[in-house]
Amino acid sequence: MNKQKIAGIMLCCAPLSACTTSQEEQTEMPNVIYILADDLGYGDIEPYGQEIIKTPHLNTMASEGMLFTQHYAGSTVSAPSRSSLMTGMHTGHTQIRGNKEIAPEGQQPMEGDTYTIGKMMKDAGYATGLFGKWGLGCPESPSIPNKMGFEEFYGYNCQRQAHTYYPEHLWKNEEMVILEGNQNGERNTYSQELIHQEALQFIRNNKDKDKPFFAMLTYTLPHAELNLPHDSIYHIYEDMFEETPYSGGYHDSEKPRASFAAMVSLLDKYVGEVRQELKHLGIDDNTIVIFTSDNGPHMEGGADPEFFNSNGPLRGFKRDLYEGGVRVPMIVRYPNHIQAGTTSNHISAFWDIMPTLAELTKTEIPADEDTDGISLLPTLLNKGKQKEHEYLYWEFHEGGGRLALRQGVWKMVVLNAKSKDKEKVELYNLSNDEGETNNLAEGNPERTKAMYEKMKSLRIESDIFPFYSN
Repeated sequence: MNKQKIAGIMLCCAPLSACTTSQEEQTEMPNVIYILADDLGYGDIEPYGQEIIKTPHLNTMASEGMLFTQHYAGSTVSAPSRSSLMTGMHTGHTQIRGNKEIAPEGQQPMEGDTYTIGKMMKDAGYATGLFGKWGLGCPESPSIPNKMGFEEFYGYNCQRQAHTYYPEHLWKNEEMVILEGNQNGERNTYSQELIHQEALQFIRNNKDKDKPFFAMLTYTLPHAELNLPHDSIYHIYEDMFEETPYSGGYHDSEKPRASFAAMVSLLDKYVGEVRQELKHLGIDDNTIVIFTSDNGPHMEGGADPEFFNSNGPLRGFKRDLYEGGVRVPMIVRYPNHIQAGTTSNHISAFWDIMPTLAELTKTEIPADEDTDGISLLPTLLNKGKQKEHEYLYWEFHEGGGRLALRQGVWKMVVLNAKSKDKEKVELYNLSNDEGETNNLAEGNPERTKAMYEKMKSLRIESDIFPFYSN
C-alpha cells in the first residue's frame, strides 16, 4: 500500500498483482516457515544466554543455522509489530501503530487493499497458511487472514482473547470453532496444542503439491496468562523455584516462575516437532525456518523477567523503546544454503522480511507498493553485497508517546514525545553501551540535533493513530 493512503480505512478491495515465476521455477523454490513467539525476550532462550530455562531444539537450530544479534521487532507491542511484519513498513508508515481494540472481538483492521507478505507469497505461487494469533482486524472486516493472502487460518482473530490459553472459541478460516471443553469457565482444551497440530497438518497436506508452502506459526507462548497443562515439561520446573503465587488477570498461578519456564520450553518443543516433521516428510533440506519474537519480555500476569534475565544485557521490557523492548532473537536455518553455526551482527528489522522473501522467491514487489525493508538474503546465503540500513525508526503511542531512532551505533530514545514541555531526549552509543546506561545527548549537541530532526521527518501522520495532534 502506498504510504500516502494510510490516513483512514478504505473498505473496498483493489486487485493486486506481482510478477510470478514459471512452474519449473516454483517447484525449485523452498518452503518457508516463519515462527513468531509472543513476548519472548532477547535473553529467554539458551542460544542468547538463558541459563535457567532449557531450549534444546532452539540450541540445535542455532548450531545448524544463523543467529542474529541485532534483529529488531516492528514495535514493542503486538499489533503494530505484526503490522510492520505484514506490510514491510516501520511504524511511521504502516497503518497499525498501536493496540486499538474493537468490541466485542478484534483490533483495528488494515485497509482491504493492503499489500501483505501473505498476498506476496500467494502471488509467488505458494500455498499460504497462518496458525496462531492474528490481531490485525476483527471478524467480518476486510482485514482477516483469509482476505490478507492466507488461504488457511486457524487460531485467534483477537489478540485480547489470546490472553487466555483456554478460550471459548477459535477461528478456522472464517468459521468460529466452539471449544466445548472450555465453556462455562471450564479449562480442558489447550489452544496452543490445537494450533500446533493444525500447523503440522498444513505442512503434511502441502508436502507433495506442485508448489511450495509458506506457513506462519504465530504461537502466543510465552505471553501472559502464565498457564499450561501440568505435563512432563511443567514438572521439570515445578519444584525448582521459591514461588509467590500470583492472583489477578485472566488466571491465578500458584507457581508463575515454573509456568513461565515451562511455556518457553513448550515453545521450544513445538519448534523441535516442526523440524522433526520436515525430516520425516523428506522436505527438511528444501525448507527455510525462521524463529523470532514480536517484542521484548512482558512483566504481566506474574511474569518475572528480572529473575530469568529475559532481556539479557539489554535495558527495558515490553512497551519500552529501549533495546530490551524491541531487540529480539532471530535464528534462521536453511540446510546447504546457510552456513551452520554462524552469527550475524547485521542490523535488521521486521520490515526486512518481506523484501527478503521476495528475493528468495524471485518475486517482484509491485512498484506502487512501498517498503522500508532491505533484503537479508546476501547475509543469509553469504552471496553478494549486503545493503545496510541508514536508520531504523519506531514510534509508540502509549505512556505519553515514545520515539526511537537507530543510526549505526547511535540510538536515540525520546520519552513523553507527545508533549513538547515534558519531552526527554536520550542518546546512547551502542558500541560500548549496549545496556543504554549513559545518556550522551548533552555532550553531543550536533549529533543529537541532527538525529532528532531526522527522527521527526520519518513519519506520515495517521488519522487512526495520531501522534502530535493529540
